[in-house]
Amino acid sequence: QVQLVESGGGLVQTGGSLRLSCVVSGRAFNMYDMAWFRQAPGKEREFVSNIRWSGNERDYTDSVKGRFTISRDNAKNTVYLQMNNLKPEDTAVYYCAATGGSGTRFVTNYTHWGQGTQVTVSS
Repeated sequence: QVQLVESGGGLVQTGGSLRLSCVVSGRAFNMYDMAWFRQAPGKEREFVSNIRWSGNERDYTDSVKGRFTISRDNAKNTVYLQMNNLKPEDTAVYYCAATGGSGTRFVTNYTHWGQGTQVTVSS
């Protein structure tokens, strides 16, 4: 059984930084494409970033390009999201997701989800 546990969220001022971590238990982490999504109150869950199982391909939504960096350490079964120059509009619950197929920007493509970690950016 695959389980995902996020950590690293918190309260930060505009312009600050946070690093989210997602530890994946279970086998074959290095075969999963991984992603981060976020959901603000009253809004749908939206794609933030993903990374292929090899770590060689990454994708970002336009609003975070140049500010967020996704990475993974297959030896530690962990995927990271480094978030710099945070803005109030980044405030949301951030979810880690995994798929054994090919990762895309779509929520329905991912089969395993974490419980989420809250990120709050104050102005």
